[in-house]
Amino acid sequence: MARANPIDRFEFERVLWTQGVARVAGVDEAGRGPLAGPVVAAAAILPAKWAESGLPTNSEGLNDSKQLTAVQREKFFTFLTACPEVQFAIAQVWRRAD
Repeated sequence: MARANPIDRFEFERVLWTQGVARVAGVDEAGRGPLAGPVVAAAAILPAKWAESGLPTNSEGLNDSKQLTAVQREKFFTFLTACPEVQFAIAQVWRRAD
């Protein structure tokens, strides 16, 4: 049975797209912070057509990294980085030793 009010996973993107923005990146970070490091940040641009067709079934449950288990994070990482339609970048920063 379908939910009565499904969550619009593209709510914020739709607003920007109507304003003429072509690419909207979702950004997330994980780590202990700049003093305890390292910190990893990533940005991903999902295909706009997914807003109409819906997210692929293997992305069900995609959410903020802090709300996912390690297994879920790895599953989504593997899917998103292997998908040729997804644009992404990853950066890692460590505190420099003085």
